[in-house]
Amino acid sequence: MKKLLLLIAAFAIFSCEKKPEAPKDYVTLSGKIENKNSDSIVVRTRTYSKTIKVNEDGTFKDTLKVANGMYNFFDGKESTSIYLENDFDINITLDTKMFDETVKYSGKGAVHSNFLAEDALMQEKMLNMDMLTSLDSLGLEKEIGKMSKKLKEFYASKTDVDSTIIANKVKDVEPMLKFYKEYAGEAIALKKELPRGKVSPTFDYENHKGGKTSLANLKGKFVYIDVWATWCGPCIAEIPSLKKVEKQYHGKNIEFVSISIDTPKAYETWKKMVTDKDLGGTQLIADDAKDKESFINKYKISSIPRFIMIDPEGNIVSADAPRPSSPELIKLFNELKI
Repeated sequence: MKKLLLLIAAFAIFSCEKKPEAPKDYVTLSGKIENKNSDSIVVRTRTYSKTIKVNEDGTFKDTLKVANGMYNFFDGKESTSIYLENDFDINITLDTKMFDETVKYSGKGAVHSNFLAEDALMQEKMLNMDMLTSLDSLGLEKEIGKMSKKLKEFYASKTDVDSTIIANKVKDVEPMLKFYKEYAGEAIALKKELPRGKVSPTFDYENHKGGKTSLANLKGKFVYIDVWATWCGPCIAEIPSLKKVEKQYHGKNIEFVSISIDTPKAYETWKKMVTDKDLGGTQLIADDAKDKESFINKYKISSIPRFIMIDPEGNIVSADAPRPSSPELIKLFNELKI
């Protein structure tokens, strides 16, 4: 009888043991955003989109049914990559004032997304165009080789990250570095052909305010030129930074000149955008962009935006100057004692 009671008790204990939970067929995504940019965030791919409400205090939480893979996490202004699988339970924290530097993931499945964030920061630091274009051709070749080795060693060390993510990253290293090498190589060649101190090509273009303005009209001032177009997204993205720099240097010995390369068909669009966006500085439009002897072609402008710095005597300071959004621009202005 005693043995029977022990067997019954053992069976009862065994039957009460907690069974392993079945994997969930959804992702739980939660987090907190400091200095939020929007009342919602969007998790998306080309074929999927889920909008999640962000509360007043920056917190959010929702569930998503997903196919395993990479997703874009968009807060209304900036975005980052996140890796999701059903049954993951991921918590995200970030401060929009330093978005990429502060985004962190915790919880089940977070290791993959933390890797993506670390990789993005590493690439941003390595692929500094101001640094790359300051090299000569041999230096660029060596630097690209160092980058390739560093990235591949970094990926090989991440044994806890999904193997498909790592394989895709390794596959993309050489094509990505080839693109940056070619882009930086063009800038290096440009500096050689249009070096600092060489007399600048000139222009004489229609001014939005009426009449024409030439480079000769601006002699005696430093001239910072923005070559852009109304259809150019990256050009438009630089406008807030350009306005900020213009305001900072108002009254200094520098003229900010924007030269649009819009076609004659877009002339009215240019006129309207300059007015609607209250663009400052001297607003010009090129009417000879296709002419081989034009200012645009002599500066070998094949992509925009492009920024050019000219000194008060009309000589080149930089044929490929830093963008308004780059801290390097203020360093250049300080160097020139503007």
